[in-house]
Amino acid sequence: MPHHKSAKKRVRTNEVRRRRNLEVKSEVRGAIKSVRVAGSSDDAQKALREAISTLDRAAKKGVLKSGTADRQKSRLTVSVRKRFA
Repeated sequence: MPHHKSAKKRVRTNEVRRRRNLEVKSEVRGAIKSVRVAGSSDDAQKALREAISTLDRAAKKGVLKSGTADRQKSRLTVSVRKRFA
C-alpha cells in the first residue's frame, strides 16, 4: 500500500492508463483480425485501411511502439496483396 500522497496518485493514474491501454490494444487486435478474415478483396482493402488507422492511433498514443505498428501494417498489406493478387 502506498504511504505518500504522490504514490497514491500514481496507483490511480496507473490503473486509468492500464485500462485505456487494454481498450486500445483490443481495438488493434480486432482490426487486425478483420483484415485476416476478410472474404473479398474490397472487404480486405476497407479493413486494411481501418487497421492501418487504428495502428497509427495506437502508436500515436504510445500504446504501441511506432516500429511495431509499422511492422504490423507492412505484414498486413503483404498478406492482403498475396491473398487477392
